[in-house]
Amino acid sequence: MAGPSGIAAAPPSAAADLAARFDAWLRFLQHEKHFSRHTLRAYSKDILYFFDFLTQHLGKPPSLNDLGAASLRDFRSWLTQRVVDGVSNATRARQLSSIRSFLKWLDKQGILHNAAIGCVRTPKLPKKLPRSLPVKQAKILTDNMDGIHNQEPWIAHRDRALFTLLYGCGLRIDEALQLNYGTRPQNGELRVMGKGRRERLVPVLDVVQKMLDDYIAHCPIPFEKDTPLFLGSRGGRLNQGVAQRQLRILRKTLGLPESLTPHALRHSFATHILANGANLRVIQELLGHASLRSTQRYTDFDDAQLMAIYMKSHPRARSD
Repeated sequence: MAGPSGIAAAPPSAAADLAARFDAWLRFLQHEKHFSRHTLRAYSKDILYFFDFLTQHLGKPPSLNDLGAASLRDFRSWLTQRVVDGVSNATRARQLSSIRSFLKWLDKQGILHNAAIGCVRTPKLPKKLPRSLPVKQAKILTDNMDGIHNQEPWIAHRDRALFTLLYGCGLRIDEALQLNYGTRPQNGELRVMGKGRRERLVPVLDVVQKMLDDYIAHCPIPFEKDTPLFLGSRGGRLNQGVAQRQLRILRKTLGLPESLTPHALRHSFATHILANGANLRVIQELLGHASLRSTQRYTDFDDAQLMAIYMKSHPRARSD
């Protein structure tokens, strides 16, 4: 049975009653929570791994009753098996989060309650942040793309426009690639539909607008309102994997660090404007974060920079 967005919703390692609830949960995530296809696929895969484990553990496909009766020992056995399989702490933490989410939904629906899941400890994760680019390297990326492509010249204009947009507006790569010609930045602003269908308004720098206008002028494919803004070589919407490959080529050609990714450009946007005194709440709105905690994680930067801003801005720090 096919689930939302083509994701398998009735795994062979689950009894019919559990498979049906699993399918309903995925549809809830898609239609009510507005999760992306990528997130839905990750959640689905995580739960399917757990169902497979329970099937082997119990000797039969698990039912709703089996899931409700799963003990702390069962969950620990599953985590141990994941370690034996060579799964990293980060992946195990994500998979455990997926299971908790599914069980929480089942509980809220009055279908079953599993008290043991609340006693399972999440694997410890090292604090890991995407590395932001120094300002000089960010300028190298956006100022030196001409003539380094082996493809048609308009591709270079497209890539410059895309990566300048990510850095200049702090967009997620998926947010940028989902833009259409009719929803492109205009009049110095861009309306972005982010995660959870949270909409935000982002100011657009003149340099970003110029890069986009140059790309549109050089693109050989005519634009209409619903035409994807960033086009692939065959005229369809630019694939995220292709965009990431293009950035890998650029960073190698320009001698930029391997840590340069589309997400690192978003992180650089946040750290650079924070280093220049922007308010965390403002950055939260620009990034489209639901909580300030997420913003603080993305804007972690050098203590010396933080102290310099503090000494410059706090009224009691001045001696006059």
